[in-house]
Amino acid sequence: MKPFLKNDLIQLRALEPDDIDRLYEWENDEENWTISHTITPFSRHLLELYIASADKDLFETRQLRLMIVTNEGLCVGAIDLFDFDPYHGRAGIGILVHRMEDRAKGYATAALTLMIRYCFEKLNLHQLYANILTDHTISLRLFQQAGFVMTGTKKSWIREGAVWKDEHLLQLVANPD
Repeated sequence: MKPFLKNDLIQLRALEPDDIDRLYEWENDEENWTISHTITPFSRHLLELYIASADKDLFETRQLRLMIVTNEGLCVGAIDLFDFDPYHGRAGIGILVHRMEDRAKGYATAALTLMIRYCFEKLNLHQLYANILTDHTISLRLFQQAGFVMTGTKKSWIREGAVWKDEHLLQLVANPD
């Protein structure tokens, strides 16, 4: 049997203390703030506390971040579960491959595939959802190719400067009726 968090291209691993510089860079990159729904920088201290608490159970924290690492050892991004709801069997999912030169190499597809399998087969979730800006065509294509279906559009949902943007809701149901 293949490991759940590894394939021929990447592996997903837990946060480590030496990820602090990487997280500090990613979380404070204003290019990511719109999709991460934040407008303030993160302190190194706050991120250190976050990493230190990463060993807590998913059922307690309701979130999980795993690092996307190539099989050559290069950390290229992260994949997150958030709003984990074990009663209703669902969670939100988001993904980041930070550097442009690491994109379009299959890392996001591989990570999403592994995380979907983990969520449905190990966590026994019923569904995953993603919120994606309507103009973020690459992310929309990624999730749709993984089987997610667009189920709604939130109008003028996200403000980016002086512009209001629409956001799609996509869902993937494990065993649709």
